[in-house]
Amino acid sequence: MFNRTTLLASASAAVALFGSAGVAHAQAFYLQEQSTRAAGRAFSGEAADTGAASLWWNPAAIGGATEGDAVLSATLILPKGDVRNNGTVIRRPGQAFAPIGGEQVSSNPINNGVLPAGAIAVPLNERVAVGLAVTSPFSFTTDYASDSWARYSADRTKLLTIDIQPSIAVAVTDWLRVGGGANIEYTDASLSNALPNLSPALADGRQELKGNGWDFGWTAGFQMHNEVATIGFSYKSAIKHTLNGELEVSGLLGPLAGQNRTIEDAEASFYTPAQAIVAGRFNVSNKLTLNAQAINYQWSKFDAIRLGAPINQAIPENYKDSWSLAGGFDYAVSPSFTFRAGVQHATTPTRDGERDARVPDSDRWNYGVGASYQVNERFGLDLSANYVDFEDTTIDRVTAAYAGTPVQTPIVTNGTLENARAIVLSAGGHIRF
Repeated sequence: MFNRTTLLASASAAVALFGSAGVAHAQAFYLQEQSTRAAGRAFSGEAADTGAASLWWNPAAIGGATEGDAVLSATLILPKGDVRNNGTVIRRPGQAFAPIGGEQVSSNPINNGVLPAGAIAVPLNERVAVGLAVTSPFSFTTDYASDSWARYSADRTKLLTIDIQPSIAVAVTDWLRVGGGANIEYTDASLSNALPNLSPALADGRQELKGNGWDFGWTAGFQMHNEVATIGFSYKSAIKHTLNGELEVSGLLGPLAGQNRTIEDAEASFYTPAQAIVAGRFNVSNKLTLNAQAINYQWSKFDAIRLGAPINQAIPENYKDSWSLAGGFDYAVSPSFTFRAGVQHATTPTRDGERDARVPDSDRWNYGVGASYQVNERFGLDLSANYVDFEDTTIDRVTAAYAGTPVQTPIVTNGTLENARAIVLSAGGHIRF
């Protein structure tokens, strides 16, 4: 029974792999920085724009392309924030509730990171084009100190994903473009957290879960356009992820010492959310274009982490659907220089009363500015900068180590996320061929 519960607790901690990225920039564990151009206008018109830079959001973006198009970008994410304890307590077997010891304020637990992205589109004829986008939508590293008050939820977490999206698009008529693509996604992850021994005088134990896997989804969309406006709609499917790996438990002492072991062939599955995206671009003049975009993130699909045999259990997560709204503009200062800016508001899918230090996510505002400079007829440069401001929020989920066993150890979390923000800098280039 203890063996099963240990694995359950470890798989539950896998939420940290995906949830803590929320403080880094985007919604929960989704990173949206797949284009420098998009970041410059705060992701306000991507499903309605054209070219390889918009391929991630809408494969119809390359329909009717008349020449080859490629983009490459690198985004530096610099997150800051404090995860503060306001009275979290733990109750070991046969003892009263007692305060969590150790570091009471964990500052900047999410590491700085660089997010690469690239895409290419090639026309096959005057109406049909094929493309390929390679992105990393869920990648980050978090480090809590070994004595952090949050250590029983998260210690070190590292996640790498690579999403490969081959696409095809057709200009069906002079005003309608349609497209579709597959999302082939590789995930590699490792995470660890502390385990409380039965006596507070003993050092903590530790568990580490590692896993990886390949998973599949799809994207489809269309664009309607004329000389004044382009309206785009796309849908990115939910993806069921299955990670296979191993769990190592160490450092347990006394009556728990016999549970130190390595469990191979551990498996956990969960869903990342579908996205329904609608966007518009409106040509106010030959210089000014206004952009708007709304996204519905169907996070309710992430209702649980499900563990395969021999555990055969489900860990509730109970995320809710969320959304983002963005507006912005592109202004052609000259034929070779374009300035852009935008603002985006997004809500968190995490719920009050069910949020813990592994998932310190909250509603946020994203302010972006950027520019493109056309160096010559074929090659151009893109730059952008974003400031993301997160609302302070509660960290207040009740958990238990060794749940369902005689040594069940409840942890009543009472904390806050404070002063969370991120500076995001992106640089890229685009080429026509």
